[in-house]
Amino acid sequence: MARINPADAELARERAVVADLYARLDELTRDTEKRLAAVRIQNVGGNHQARSERDAFARMHEDRLAQLRDVDARLVFGRLLLAEQPERTGQNERTEQNERDAEQPDSNLRYIGRIGLRDDDQRTLLVDWRAPQASAFYQATAATPLGVRARRHLTMRDRNVLRIDDEVFDRALLEAGAARADRAAGPDAAADAPSDVVIQGEGALMAALTAQRTGRMHDIVATIQGEQDRIIRSELRGALVVQGGPGTGKTAVALHRAAYLLYANRERLSSSGVLVVGPSSAFLRYIEAVLPSLGETGVVMQTLGELFPGVDATDDDEPDVAKLKGSPQMADLIARAARSRQRVPSQPQQITVNNDRMSVHPQLIARAIVRAQRGGKPHNVARVTFVRQALDDLTTQLVDQLRASGSTIDDADVKDLHEDLRTSNDVKVLLNTAWLPLSPQKLVRDLFARPAWLAELTPRWSAQQRALLRRDRDAPFTVSDIPLLDEAAELLGEFPDAPDAAAHQREQQRKRDIENARSAIRNMDVKGLVSAKQLADNFAERGGRETTAERAAADRSWTYGHIVVDEAQDLSPMQWRMLVRRCPMRSFTIVGDIAQASAAAGATNWDGALTPFFRKNWRLEVLSVNYRTPAQIAREAEAFALAHRLPITPTRSVREGDWPIETVDAPGPIAASVASAVAGLTDSTSAGTLAVIAPVADVDDVYTAISEQFGAQAGRGAVGLSRTISVLTAREAKGLEFDVVVLADPDAIVAESPRGAAALFVAMTRPTQRLVQVRPERAAAA
Repeated sequence: MARINPADAELARERAVVADLYARLDELTRDTEKRLAAVRIQNVGGNHQARSERDAFARMHEDRLAQLRDVDARLVFGRLLLAEQPERTGQNERTEQNERDAEQPDSNLRYIGRIGLRDDDQRTLLVDWRAPQASAFYQATAATPLGVRARRHLTMRDRNVLRIDDEVFDRALLEAGAARADRAAGPDAAADAPSDVVIQGEGALMAALTAQRTGRMHDIVATIQGEQDRIIRSELRGALVVQGGPGTGKTAVALHRAAYLLYANRERLSSSGVLVVGPSSAFLRYIEAVLPSLGETGVVMQTLGELFPGVDATDDDEPDVAKLKGSPQMADLIARAARSRQRVPSQPQQITVNNDRMSVHPQLIARAIVRAQRGGKPHNVARVTFVRQALDDLTTQLVDQLRASGSTIDDADVKDLHEDLRTSNDVKVLLNTAWLPLSPQKLVRDLFARPAWLAELTPRWSAQQRALLRRDRDAPFTVSDIPLLDEAAELLGEFPDAPDAAAHQREQQRKRDIENARSAIRNMDVKGLVSAKQLADNFAERGGRETTAERAAADRSWTYGHIVVDEAQDLSPMQWRMLVRRCPMRSFTIVGDIAQASAAAGATNWDGALTPFFRKNWRLEVLSVNYRTPAQIAREAEAFALAHRLPITPTRSVREGDWPIETVDAPGPIAASVASAVAGLTDSTSAGTLAVIAPVADVDDVYTAISEQFGAQAGRGAVGLSRTISVLTAREAKGLEFDVVVLADPDAIVAESPRGAAALFVAMTRPTQRLVQVRPERAAAA
């Protein structure tokens, strides 16, 4: 009989198991497609409840279908061999559901994947990586095995298992595996035996770290490390700050934590949503596939420049301007600006109503303003009270004036006179001059475009400070303007004509939707699979077919259940103020690195940045292992940072790279030399993704030189992430990673802003393989 290699037998066995899992996935996909098709063809006529039920179930099936399809390529990635059958100790409905998800009947094997799968008898085939029973896959060690005898990593390509890597925690099992390797293994060899090659968890991780980048971040669910998993699974309370140097997986941890929280707190977060805030559109494009691959699609992802609906700001101000706009004093300025639009005239105003002239004393307007201000409502909402009070007082004055002249006025006449005053053009001018309805955009534009008004509002400012804010009225809004618009919107409120009625209608519709959902759940016998509130979120009559995420993104006043902030060290106090307003519960995952703070208004320490908004309700976790950056590049970058007194978090790289850092002298224009260096890299090796990071002043010239040579292979900004060569500024490169990075004139990057050293530190730590610096000869000679 031929001898069978135990490793080959194990690989074949795993391929068979994985094939069965994919067969179940395909079966569920087909079933969901049929259910969706059946729902869509239902003819429900004009009945509102029937339409609501149909559209809600269609949305539920659409979401499930998207989840099944998005995890297809990498459904399963691990297996646990348990010491004993897991106990079922359900304490509540959610815990019992988790236990059912993790149950492995008649087996001490537990397969771990991106979603959970069960058979028709509700027996678990695959455990969702977020389930409590999957945590041992990430947290078990030889010293603390957590009931695990062995952990297996499955390396997949499409639907095929390429290799298996085992970590064995049970000494007896390790010895048994070694013994089996010395004798022939028949086809009936023990199914639960690990392969004879034992790798202490590094095989799958190193394969992922050294693989070429694609221009998109992938999930790390198969290779989450213990310190990362502990942070991902930490409870949903207060603000969690994840500090770590470049390459420590901060972004990946934050995204996986968002997916975990949505799984563990589905009822709370599904209706309120989760907001992910990133530093640039390039960054959001880079990470956009991660959450869908983990089974989550209902997350809002926006840059700081997109957080005010209707405005998409991509450019920012010069550092001095951005620093001023980001300072807390701007909140006081916006408040004074809004209040100053409520003005008492300095002298009596003459108006004419139906040929009757009236002299309106300033005290009449003053009384109406005080009455409106007492309510503490936003400017535009309080204006309703002001106008009502002013019209009442004007009516009284006009009635008294007419009666004094001999006219007879009854109650019907009083009503007519009130209407005449309300529609009078003179009265409209009088009241609008005293209290004009305002939009946030108009208030901020006027503030910057009217130097005299700004000076009136800022008597203690210097002329230089005011000059920083001077701007033409038609200038585009910047990223630093967005918190000011948001502050203004909070103070001004909506225009009062229709929104109150619309809000009441939405509230009543919401109540009808929930009641309809309860009926639908009873009628379709799906109790326990979906709650009435979740189903109501999908009803078509509320905002068409919009999801929670779509509605949240379009509503400035939406309050989220949780917010994830990446590159948080760059946020200004005004930006923090805006974000906290969007999550009154102050439930945040905040990731960043103080040493990488390159924005003028950014943080110098977490305590100073966060305590004004979170008080003591935030906690700090530190990541110290550098998974991305080769050791020789990390050492150089950290040495540079220390020389420039940046407060770095020291890290330990898990690998040495294959290439030393290279320096290229540029004898002529920097753009041409960079293009030449890029050509040499693409000719000499399979570079994978390549980024050119250049100073702001040179980036357009560099892109032109590269695009002339490489054509469509090169892209600028976010577009470049889908191309072989990306040309970026240091700010645009934040949070991204590439196989190869070419730095154009590093000294110029340092010199271009007060925090240029931090910007270069960011740029130096983007590569996963190779770093090349192109320096002008003058810099090299110096």
